Amino acid sequence: MPSPPLVPDDGPIDLAHLQRMALGDISLEREVLAMFAAQAAGLMDNLVKLPPNVAELAHTLKGSARAIGAFRVADAAEWLETAFRDHSDAAQALMALSDAVAEARSAIDRILNRS
Repeated sequence: MPSPPLVPDDGPIDLAHLQRMALGDISLEREVLAMFAAQAAGLMDNLVKLPPNVAELAHTLKGSARAIGAFRVADAAEWLETAFRDHSDAAQALMALSDAVAEARSAIDRILNRS
């Protein structure tokens, strides 16, 4: 029998985690989601250029993603970070990260556009 995942798979954003991190403050949740979406977009713009500091940028994105409950983004960022530090092929990791960020940003847009 397979083990359950360590992190529940509740979609691109773990809303229960986000709520705990924001101490139940809905306006703070919305603020950090908007900040993450903007930061993730900027980091991805840089990451696709594969600059020398890819591992550091991926590490930054990983931490921000974990803070808001975007665990798929965090896992993909960690994969990219590790690939660069190990000097292995990072193309698949970068593609996975790009997909995870797009999915998270789409979910954030839906959350922020709710009334």
